[in-house]
Amino acid sequence: MSSATAGAAGTSSPAVELRDIRFAYKGGRDVIDLPALTIGQGERCFLHGPSGSGKTTLLGLLAGVLVPRTGTVRVLGTTLSGLTSGARDRFRAEHLGYVFQMFNLIPYLSVRENITLPCRLSPARRARLKGADVGAEAAHLAERLEIAELLDKPVTALSVGQQQRVGVARALIGAPGLVVCDEPTSALDSDRRDRFLELLFARCEEAGSALVFVSHDLSLAARFQRTVELPELNKAAVREMVG
Repeated sequence: MSSATAGAAGTSSPAVELRDIRFAYKGGRDVIDLPALTIGQGERCFLHGPSGSGKTTLLGLLAGVLVPRTGTVRVLGTTLSGLTSGARDRFRAEHLGYVFQMFNLIPYLSVRENITLPCRLSPARRARLKGADVGAEAAHLAERLEIAELLDKPVTALSVGQQQRVGVARALIGAPGLVVCDEPTSALDSDRRDRFLELLFARCEEAGSALVFVSHDLSLAARFQRTVELPELNKAAVREMVG
């Protein structure tokens, strides 16, 4: 078994707490073998590792999209591995912002409708806007991400980089307690990447959201409070580097 321990950021109630996690896709070998990982509330964590180290799989476990073969996944005080599939879906809609590597936008909806979707699905996400109009909040995020002029366009008419920014706005709306990002800057140029990171950090700080950010770009690691590196299984143990 590989070894991994990441301490919380000075809080008695972690945003993420994983214990003795093992996960394998049907018929395959384990792609995750993680004794322990704890991420504090409001902490910004950079997750790095080679292809095959299970980074995207780990995000799927945190979001309740996947269920471990063994072990406990606890997110924002809730043990996801003990919930039904429907309950995990409701928890994700209410508490998580997820920037997918392949965006996962709804093709028959406009940019505006894609961004506001979490607030339309979850009353709790709407309530955390504290009376602000959902449409106005979507427009504010779109302006910060430089896609305001695209709000009424179908997402299928957008470039890859524009679609990526729609996915980011959708993840951030409604102040989720945990934001997980899978290669969210891969289609952005350096200027837009820097502005995106400023917005992401500011919104997470405002909401007290924990952030788990996956990227192959190690140059970004210094901007985060902590970096956790996942190796391929059966290779070197997981290293933790303090940023």
